[in-house]
Amino acid sequence: MSGRPPASPGDDPVAAAARLTGRTATDPRPMSGALTRLTLTDPRATDPRSTDPRSTNLRAAPPRSTGPRAAGGPVAAVVKRGDGPGAVAAEAAGLRWLAEADAVRVPAVLGADAHWLVTEHVPQGPPDARAAEEFGRDLAALHAAGAPAFGAPPPGGPREATIGRAPMRNETGPDWPSWYAEHRVLRYLRLAVDAGALRPAEAVVVERVCARLPELAGPAEPPARLHGDLWSGNVLWGADGAVRLIDPAAHGGHRETDLAMLRLFGCPHLDRVLAAYDEAAPLAAGWTARVPLHQLFPLLVHTVLFGRGYARDALAAARSALSS
Repeated sequence: MSGRPPASPGDDPVAAAARLTGRTATDPRPMSGALTRLTLTDPRATDPRSTDPRSTNLRAAPPRSTGPRAAGGPVAAVVKRGDGPGAVAAEAAGLRWLAEADAVRVPAVLGADAHWLVTEHVPQGPPDARAAEEFGRDLAALHAAGAPAFGAPPPGGPREATIGRAPMRNETGPDWPSWYAEHRVLRYLRLAVDAGALRPAEAVVVERVCARLPELAGPAEPPARLHGDLWSGNVLWGADGAVRLIDPAAHGGHRETDLAMLRLFGCPHLDRVLAAYDEAAPLAAGWTARVPLHQLFPLLVHTVLFGRGYARDALAAARSALSS
């Protein structure tokens, strides 16, 4: 999602949060882009005589989805507006699906509609090695929670979703090499060529990778439950010492794709994250040589969104994958 004019004419973040949560939303503070931080209060949450089940909503959350919060007190929340059809539905469904794994924490979803998403606000702190190791182990557990198929959307999530501001179709496939080629690499390769960011003659290199994917993919693995857009900006280091994941493009995929994206754009204490992951769920031999193959997808997405500069990186990844 990104900053654009409000999707609901006449609405605003404070009104949207109040409408979606049934609570009083106050103290709005613009953050970045389409994000606004605000405070939610509910008098019922502080009244011990209340028998209304909604009075516990401020405290209820899926396992490990949140950090500590003050029972019965005001709750800090973030409200954001969607960037296109299906964007909010996809993100809300993705956050809930990741939370159900009881692994890496995510901010709790407090409310959502076609245009607005309200989530718990998580105070940030500095990255540290202990949190990085816990994140690595938890990420392994998240992936091991699995998915019904490669390309499967989260339960209740739309088939037509987004990754950043680019379209992302959650179409399933029988095996990872054929699915990855058709629905992740070639789809964005065509969009990049159509946009003029990548030349037809250059596209041949990427097409060659797709033709050889069965031999380049490494040992077959079951579909993993992916965050799907795991660059460092979507790894939130909490003030309580626990990592949260935000802004998912969640789907069933290959676990090495999430790890490759972490390596592509960097992550604090990445060596600790990967070592703890590999200890908890050992990676298949040769996985580091396959990193460029898995980076090809996000690099092509960035080529579609941001142009020629990323096309060069995508071509370099394709050549590296072919030479591995």
